[in-house]
Amino acid sequence: MLLTISTTVRPATDLGFLLHKHPGRVQEFDRSYGVARVLYPEAGEERCTAALMLDVDPVRLVRSRDRATPDHTLGQYVNDRPYVASSLLAVALADVFRTARTGRCAARPDLAAGPIPLEIVLPVLPCRGGPELAHRLFEPLGWRVEARALPLDEAFPEWGDSRYVRLVLRGEVRLADALNQLYVLLPVLDDAKHYWVAPDEVDKLIRAGESWLAAHPERGLITRRYLGRRLALTRAAFARLAEIGDDVEEELDPPIQPTQEELAAPPPDSGASPADSAVPCPDSAASPADSVAPAPGPGAGRPLNVLRLEAVLATLERLGASSVIDLGCGSGRLVGALLERPRFARVAGTDVSSQALAIAARRLRLDRMPERRRERLELFQGALTYTDDRFAGYDAAVLMEVVEHVDLARLGALERVVFGTARPGHVIVTTPNVEYNVRYAFLRGERHPDHRFEWTRAEFRAWAGRVCDEYGYRAGFLPVGDDDPQVGPPTQMAVFGLAGAGGAGNGAKDGARDGARDGAEDGVQDRARGAEGAGSAVAGSGVGVREGAAAGVEGVAGGGDV
Repeated sequence: MLLTISTTVRPATDLGFLLHKHPGRVQEFDRSYGVARVLYPEAGEERCTAALMLDVDPVRLVRSRDRATPDHTLGQYVNDRPYVASSLLAVALADVFRTARTGRCAARPDLAAGPIPLEIVLPVLPCRGGPELAHRLFEPLGWRVEARALPLDEAFPEWGDSRYVRLVLRGEVRLADALNQLYVLLPVLDDAKHYWVAPDEVDKLIRAGESWLAAHPERGLITRRYLGRRLALTRAAFARLAEIGDDVEEELDPPIQPTQEELAAPPPDSGASPADSAVPCPDSAASPADSVAPAPGPGAGRPLNVLRLEAVLATLERLGASSVIDLGCGSGRLVGALLERPRFARVAGTDVSSQALAIAARRLRLDRMPERRRERLELFQGALTYTDDRFAGYDAAVLMEVVEHVDLARLGALERVVFGTARPGHVIVTTPNVEYNVRYAFLRGERHPDHRFEWTRAEFRAWAGRVCDEYGYRAGFLPVGDDDPQVGPPTQMAVFGLAGAGGAGNGAKDGARDGARDGAEDGVQDRARGAEGAGSAVAGSGVGVREGAAAGVEGVAGGGDV
């Protein structure tokens, strides 16, 4: 099977730096199922092409399987796997171009960070859904797609087309994104994997799709096919995608009616053999009831990102803000929701990613937006760790699932820019509660591969208390999502208000703040006692979060604190 990647960026031979494979050598990589080779059919200043060839040995593929794998007799040896781009090629691509997929290139960092002209050719690709599905999956990612169905036999055209297509992709795309998209979408188009779909596939999907999957219009189909229609894994993936932030629409996790394949699929912990299987047939002996058991976490109910958006909007309305800036606006979901409400007369969104802003512009339909609404909106690129006069002059600023993406060493710079220089009347900050992670099925580590840290409730309150002391704000805290009595809510929200914005507050609220901060500091000193410290903080506040969330926000709006 064959995959070629070509570029016309000058000098085109820089493709070798980006792929970390020398254009002057043929490199071989031995795998359990065959041999992968990387070579360059052409390598010139104006055009360079890298080819990944995978020579699959059917006998080695069969011998590498577990003995518990069902015997499909000749089907194990006589099939299309050695000749078509399938999950075998996707796995080889992931291994051979592992460093390139991360976007790192010390020799050409600027080139690796931005889009370059690319042409990708897959001569034979199994596509269950035909050429139309290839268009649906790749065009939203910025590719110009040529997908031509291959005939069953050119000598007998009356037999019709096969399920294979010849796929050509052209566009200006970051190479790392292109490789990750192929890694996910090749087995999705084939609708089969040669290996067992285990719970760690959720992590692989989130890592490979972090920059594009959440905003893809076919993310539901992609997620289900990639995870082999295992319903519990699919629900866990939807919950993880919702944690990415506002890049996920409300329809991400609609009520799922399990298909017959899902009903028959074995659960991830059923004890079935994780052996290689080129046939996507489930184990018919598995229990349907087990396979459709919902995974724990907010993904089983309303998506967490929807609850978070509603909480932020409700808080802004209670605060009486008329001008709002979304710091780290992503694909613009909050910005769009603000524009739908005429009470917000001035709305701005900023993000460090030009790609995110382009997605936001498409989502908001800037080219067709009515003039009166367009006058209320400003979108611009900016980094939150550098002073920018455009951040100032707003009643409220929102940092929704942003701070955890900033290196701890750079967090102080963000604090100075937002709280010290821009100084909006109110700042709303939401961030994951790491204590809640135990409620997510199959989660290993942090909720998103780009998270630099995740805080306990105590650590979040301690950070908020320090910011208040340093920059003259007061803060209240609200839960977002189900407030678990043991580990708290999945998302925690702080509402900061300038201390001089209203009355000085009362002694009870001052005492509440001190109690909360003391509990938070205890939690930071010992993460093992973080939940206990946060619990004592809430208990000392005098305003129970679940019982008095609205009162807490009103207190901040009036100059008090919780």
